[in-house]
Amino acid sequence: MAVVSVRKSQIAALLGVDWRGEDVAVERVCRIEDAGSGALVFATDEKALAEAVASRAALILSKTGADERILLVKEPRTAFALVYARWFDRRGMAGWDANACVDERSTIGPGCELGAYAHIGAGVLLGERCVIGPRVMILPGTTLGARVRVQAGAVLGSDGFGYVRTLSGYVGFPQIGTLVIEDDVEIGANTTIDRGALGETRIGRGTKIDNLVHIGHNCRIGEDVMIAAQVGIAGSTEVGDGAILAGQVGLAEKVVIGPGVIVGAQGGVPTGKKLSGPGAVFWGTPARPIRDYLKDLAALARIRRRD
Repeated sequence: MAVVSVRKSQIAALLGVDWRGEDVAVERVCRIEDAGSGALVFATDEKALAEAVASRAALILSKTGADERILLVKEPRTAFALVYARWFDRRGMAGWDANACVDERSTIGPGCELGAYAHIGAGVLLGERCVIGPRVMILPGTTLGARVRVQAGAVLGSDGFGYVRTLSGYVGFPQIGTLVIEDDVEIGANTTIDRGALGETRIGRGTKIDNLVHIGHNCRIGEDVMIAAQVGIAGSTEVGDGAILAGQVGLAEKVVIGPGVIVGAQGGVPTGKKLSGPGAVFWGTPARPIRDYLKDLAALARIRRRD
């Protein structure tokens, strides 16, 4: 793999900041403890900055400091991520693995990369520069936008969990809808996203989904949503733009999570419930405003002390 070499001046231009001193080359990003010649690191506090300055790092991203190796930025962690994404993100598999299975009726955009044993079903559409990890299953009726990343073992476009009950038992309801994944979405390992029953399941642009997440049929997930590991979302639920679902959150069917809402870890939202208020934090099961949740915990603690 070719070594990447980026000049300080290029990084400064990307971040929109001034620079001084020698226009050194950066060849890798790493933590401060591993910094050596050609390394880029970031420091978020004075202790980390002192360690970075004492290291052999070629370039340091920090809010403060007078060393010529430092680029002054408002958010060092964010700046570090931007540099990584622009020049050093080499997670792709560089082409199609020979063991990937691609149906001749699918359409694969330019620059896509497919890992070993990935399966691309009939009629699937992949936009440009998608990265599909090993053993990913993308089933018929699924469309991916540009630059979508799917990690190992994920299943996209599987049948939803839909049945009707009869006197003689359960009968499967048709699962013949579609799944649309918009641009710049990232999907974690072993996550499953169901196609719509009769309509569409849609994941909005820029949304990031962690490992071991399940999203049911006919859900609509907005743009720039963050979904942590082990979240379960039942069918026909809506999650607004910029919302955050922490680890192990459970959303029952036909729930509405408003734009910017945060649901804390292991929060549970009952069927048909609506949570709203940009930046509002909900916690517990059933999920309620965090202030109410903390009051309930305090009241329970007082009862226990009396006992």
